[in-house]
Amino acid sequence: MSSSPYEDVPGRGFWRSGVVEQNPHAIKELYTPKFPIRRHEAVATAGSCFAQHIARNLRARKFNVLNYEPAPRGMRDDLAQKYQFGTYSCRYGNIYTAAQLLQLAREAFGNTIPADRVWEKDGRFFDAQRPGVEPGGFASPEEVLAAREHHLAHVRRMLLDMDVFVFTFGLTEAWVHRESRTVFPTAPGTIAGTFDPEVYEFKNFTHAETLQSFVRFKRVLKRERKKTPRYLVTVSPVPLTATATGQHVLAASTYSKSVLRGVAGELFETHRDVDYFPSYEIITAPVTGGAFFEANQRSVTEAGVNTAMRTFLEQHDPDGAPIAPAKDAPKPTDVQTPEDDLACEEAFLEAFAP
Repeated sequence: MSSSPYEDVPGRGFWRSGVVEQNPHAIKELYTPKFPIRRHEAVATAGSCFAQHIARNLRARKFNVLNYEPAPRGMRDDLAQKYQFGTYSCRYGNIYTAAQLLQLAREAFGNTIPADRVWEKDGRFFDAQRPGVEPGGFASPEEVLAAREHHLAHVRRMLLDMDVFVFTFGLTEAWVHRESRTVFPTAPGTIAGTFDPEVYEFKNFTHAETLQSFVRFKRVLKRERKKTPRYLVTVSPVPLTATATGQHVLAASTYSKSVLRGVAGELFETHRDVDYFPSYEIITAPVTGGAFFEANQRSVTEAGVNTAMRTFLEQHDPDGAPIAPAKDAPKPTDVQTPEDDLACEEAFLEAFAP
C-alpha cells in the first residue's frame, strides 16, 4: 500500500514539475483530447474571439470548417472582415453568452422570436442581435428583417449539418429586454439603438444559469437532429473591457472568467460529448509573466495565439502545416473604435471610458 495517494500522481499533477519546470510555450500533457477531430468532419464555430483562431488554423490545414455565409465574390479581404464574412461559420458576429447561443438556436428552428428586433441610429436600421455585421445599417426595418430570415436559414442548416461545434465562452454580463427577457450581444446605444432603463436591464449570468443555457442548447439540437454533434468548448482569456456591475473591472472580470471556466469544466466532466481545450490556461498562466498579452493587458499576442494553437494542433493534426499567422486575424487595439475592430462588439465600450 502507498503511504499517500499522491505517490502515484504523475508529474503533470504537481505545480513544480507540471508548470514551473516547463517551457511556457510548450507545457507538456496540458491537453489530451477526449475525441479526435477528423478532416472530413464538418466543424462549426461560434462564440467569442478564440473560436476564430481555431477555425482559421483548421481551415489552413484543409479541415472541413463550415462557412455558410461567405463574402461575395470579388470582395476585398479588408471589407470582408469589416462586414464579418467568414469570421464564424455563419454571420452572427460574436455570441458572448450561452443564453444568446440558446436564443439563436431556438429562433433558427422557429421556437421563439426575439423582441425589439430592429435598432435605429441616424436614420439607418440595424439587426439588434448582430448590430456590427452591417456597419452602415439598412435602409428600412423591413430590410433588416428580410436579411435576418436569410441569415437564420443558414444558421439552421449549420446546426443540422455540423459534426463538431467549437464554442468559446466569452462573457457573463449582458443586457436583456425586461419584458421578454430577450438577450442582446451588446448594450443598446453602444453601436445602435437607444438605451432606456425602463425597457432594458443589466444581467450578470450565474454559473447555474450559464450551464443551464448550454445544456438546453444541446437539448434543442438533440430534438432537431438524428445524430447529435460533439462539442469543443474554450474560455476566452480576454478580460472585460468594462463592467456594469458597479464593481472594479478587475474583480468583475475575475468573476466572469471564473464562472465560465467552472461551466466549461463541469460540462467536460459530466457530458461525454463535450471536450475542453485549455486556451485560457495557456494564455493566463502565471509562468508566462503576462508575456502573452499586448500592452493594453487585454489583447492576446501573436505568440500567445500561436502557442495555444500549437498545443491544439499537436493533438489533432501533429503532421500538418505550420501554424496560420495570428496577424491575419482581427487584432484589438488599446482604444477601440468601429474602424479598428468590428469583430469584437464588446470592445466598443472603450469609447465610453473617462
